[in-house]
Amino acid sequence: MTEQLRLMAVHAHPDDESSKGAATMAKYVSEGVDVMVVTCTGGERGSVLNPKLQGDPYIEENIHEVRRKEMDEAREILGVEQEWLGFVDSGLPEGDPLPPLPEGCFALQDVDHAAGELVRKIRSFRPQVVTTYDENGGYPHPDHIMTHKITMVAFDGAADAEKFPEAEFGPVFEPQKLYYNQGFNRPRTEALHHALLDRGLESPYGEWLERWAEFERKERTLTTFVPCAEFFETRDRALIAHATQIDPEGGWFRVPMEIQKEVWPTEEYELSKSLVPTSLPEEDLFAGIRDNA
Repeated sequence: MTEQLRLMAVHAHPDDESSKGAATMAKYVSEGVDVMVVTCTGGERGSVLNPKLQGDPYIEENIHEVRRKEMDEAREILGVEQEWLGFVDSGLPEGDPLPPLPEGCFALQDVDHAAGELVRKIRSFRPQVVTTYDENGGYPHPDHIMTHKITMVAFDGAADAEKFPEAEFGPVFEPQKLYYNQGFNRPRTEALHHALLDRGLESPYGEWLERWAEFERKERTLTTFVPCAEFFETRDRALIAHATQIDPEGGWFRVPMEIQKEVWPTEEYELSKSLVPTSLPEEDLFAGIRDNA
């Protein structure tokens, strides 16, 4: 009997799992892969971004509970398992100078302590593949950057019985591959932008591309392109389930589905670490693992 394939996606807030790699996860679930989302915080300090729900007193007073229910719905849509790491949202500081982060929040935790909680999850679930954000967090939210930091420590630490003793953290396990989500990349954005203009349609990406240079964003190396267009609708349904965070009439959904599928039918990743031989570029996060599972 071959070993069961398992994928763990480590995210900062509820809704991140549906906007980064959701179609990939749904694809693997359909193929019988066990997929777990680990959500580091409850999103307690997130703003209500859906104009139709702004000002709702119940939502504002119970945002933590509301976002947990949204996560439950998205989890069911994607068909994944989901567990909370239990830390408190740091919020996105704004202003010049930036205000200090709230006491006790996720981004102010000791990295090894927070990574230890993720080590428990990895050793229990035993994923061959782990996905998370790059060192910039995908974008510079303190919780996304912290998610990167603890995942890097936990990926190695899951196999380190000296740093994370088995008596406290469970039997050691060594994941094989670590990826960064890179779905928001310039080649994809430019391809969709030009496809829309070529068809005489309005593009939501013009300002994004103009601002790209302003942020001086480093161009990432895209190593892995997972074909998953048939799951784009599933991705969108999961995202819409996070009703406080997503306007269903907003920019996320302005590119006609048929154009998305035709022009850019993949989700992209950057291979950060691999303990198995693989040939780049890849089309499968489990490349190099399936033959040995």
